[in-house]
Amino acid sequence: MSNVTTIGLDIAKSVFQVHGVDAAGEVAVRRKLTRGRVLPFFESLPRCLVGIEACSSSHYWARELIARGHDVRLLPAQYVKPYLKRQKNDAADAEAICEAVTRPTMRFVPVKSPEQQSVMMLHRVRLMLNRQRTQISNALRAHLSEFGVVAPIGRNGIEQLLVVINDENDARIPADARLCLRMLEAQLRVVKEQILENDRRVRASARETELGRRLMEIPGVGPLLASAFVATVADPH
Repeated sequence: MSNVTTIGLDIAKSVFQVHGVDAAGEVAVRRKLTRGRVLPFFESLPRCLVGIEACSSSHYWARELIARGHDVRLLPAQYVKPYLKRQKNDAADAEAICEAVTRPTMRFVPVKSPEQQSVMMLHRVRLMLNRQRTQISNALRAHLSEFGVVAPIGRNGIEQLLVVINDENDARIPADARLCLRMLEAQLRVVKEQILENDRRVRASARETELGRRLMEIPGVGPLLASAFVATVADPH
């Protein structure tokens, strides 16, 4: 395998597919690797051009292979598809990646650092938490409306409903229903605290980089947008 120059690596959770060619384009290696054997396999190879489809875990594998001396390129999945010659499977995908990565006009995805991925996670979790807050608020409104208790839309309306939930003297809410509503209230309180903590970290991340600080100087660009931009665009040039 010392003559391998280009490799297409189809990554997965457990079983990875390798397709490697030599300088003449002839197949030099085609094999499956379990997750634990991937890094030892590449450590035994001379410096290669390695293509990987960009996905959630591709940045991790790219960093690991770059640290072992390989030239790693991440390819958007839609750019690999035209090079698929037969029915889609792991071996065919790896072969298509191997061919696509050598195309002179191919576009690649910059490899993200762990810090950039962490900030992206902040934004994804923030979105999830906001959805949960809306879901819990809507559940409170729906359950209370069954007993004729309604309130205006918005946060002030939710606060009015929470007062009703915690008023033991309000006979409109049966005991069992009040118990369930308090469970939802407790979840809502936790989610709100988590959103505030997440927002604080997002603002801090925007101020930690020079690019983030420069972006916030643009009218209309706040910490949230600046932080997302820095995390999403690995190479702003």
